[in-house]
Order: sequence, then structure tokens, then C-alpha cells
Amino acid sequence: MLEMRPDCESCGKDLSAEQTVALICSFECTFCDDCNSDKHKGICPNCGGRLMPRPTRSKELLAQFPASTLRKYKC
Repeated sequence: MLEMRPDCESCGKDLSAEQTVALICSFECTFCDDCNSDKHKGICPNCGGRLMPRPTRSKELLAQFPASTLRKYKC
């Protein structure tokens, strides 16, 4: 199950689990659309993997399976 990390690893922008502007790689590194457009160009700076739109999670499932609250800054 995806961690649904709460923020962009580049700029720290909040990214709620319901937002469609988050991008992730296969290791779940998480970035906002702005950082992807401005810096990363679809490639994860941590692992070199492709950044893809992160799926959303419904409010009902978020209640049962909450998003992560752990913030990670790598870039």
C-alpha cells in the first residue's frame, strides 16, 4: 500500500492524499507538479526512476488506511 507521503521532497509543499498534483516514482519519492515541471522533468532525482501521477485515496479509505505523516527531504 502506498504511504501517501504528505509533502514534496524538494520544496516541502503540502500534498494531501486527495490531491492529484503529486508525482511519485517506484520508491514512492514524492514531488509536487511545480518541482517536476521546473526541476525534475519527469525523472526522480533520488533514484532516476520515472515520475508518475500519484493515485488518490478516497476519504473512506483514508479513514481506514491513513496517509503517512512522515516528511522526507532529499533534494
